[in-house]
Amino acid sequence: MGSIGNDQALAPPPSTDNPTYKIASIPADGIGPEVISAGIAVLETLASTYGSFSFTFTHFDWSSDTYLSTGKYIPTNGLEQLRAHDAILFGAVGDLRVPDHISLWGLRLAICQPLQQFANVRPTRVLKGVTSPLSACQADPSKLDWVIIRENSEGEYAGQGGRSHVGQPWETATEVSIFTRHGVERIMRFAYEVARSRPRKRLTFVTKSNAQRNGMVLWDEVHERVRADYPDVTSDKMLVDAMTCRMALQPESIDTVVATNLHADILSDLAAALAGSIGIAPTSNLDPTRKNPSMFEPIHGSAWDIAGKGVANPVGTFWTCAEMVRWLGHESAAELLMEAVENVMGEGVKTKDLGGSAGTKEVTEAVQSEVVRLGKQRGVASGKQGKA
Repeated sequence: MGSIGNDQALAPPPSTDNPTYKIASIPADGIGPEVISAGIAVLETLASTYGSFSFTFTHFDWSSDTYLSTGKYIPTNGLEQLRAHDAILFGAVGDLRVPDHISLWGLRLAICQPLQQFANVRPTRVLKGVTSPLSACQADPSKLDWVIIRENSEGEYAGQGGRSHVGQPWETATEVSIFTRHGVERIMRFAYEVARSRPRKRLTFVTKSNAQRNGMVLWDEVHERVRADYPDVTSDKMLVDAMTCRMALQPESIDTVVATNLHADILSDLAAALAGSIGIAPTSNLDPTRKNPSMFEPIHGSAWDIAGKGVANPVGTFWTCAEMVRWLGHESAAELLMEAVENVMGEGVKTKDLGGSAGTKEVTEAVQSEVVRLGKQRGVASGKQGKA
């Protein structure tokens, strides 16, 4: 996608013949171990089908069970262990025995923030075999094909604030949003680079500066400065509340979206629901400079109500794995994996949440078989088409 300036460059993946990628696996809680196991199985099938790249997986038992037994989600040298890997495959964190703000800050955010994974990228489209609640998009899936770029390191989730006079009627709690010019500019430039790389070259900038007159006004001002460097990208501005209406009523008018940590968190979940299911949506937590490993995760959460029953939907993890493969530089392999997933769902092999009757294992095995079939059909085995 090109350079975005100085240490904020969107660096290309290193070019290596027949690379072996070191992947850190963190299944964590709930259905995490089930879907990550399914994802690893599919990744191994994809690698063996191509033969031009491979994976080694290191499994980290960092979960709420770990926290309850040791008092920590991540050991003292945990981040250094992660830095030795090319990417991180993450399941889900969340346990009824641990308050959500402790589990989130103890594991997921404890990885994203120090590893400078400042760009959270969530693609959204209507996959084959999935029903969108928007009738227009069901009739024409091309009307909903979005990428939402979420600032992932500061903003409303900066962790600044406190509580005083606890237990008193005048107890006070503050949650301070932090917007830095550096942080805002790097996510803006990243978003414009993503928009520039897509066919429509269109970006929607989301704000709420009419009510939040300090941090969000800085957000607006930085955007105005950055947009001038991208005359080939058409951009428009929306207040976040109006954006929810536009997503439901005019999905075809949207392509690439950039928003703050909180706003994009909410908008991207809405996007997943409009595309048919939160169970199929992927997330990439990227350090665009590639100085640190990036982390890839499905967005569905730990879903303890179905954990251990063999019915979890692995499609969100498969899409997540495809995004990881794409980030590592194997575009055609990522596309083949997504085609395999859509073919399988199009044939009706789906979990209950998508209206099917298949279990996690059945969907996984069907996708593996379809990856092999497509690989043979296209002659990709052993890298016959060159770089995957």
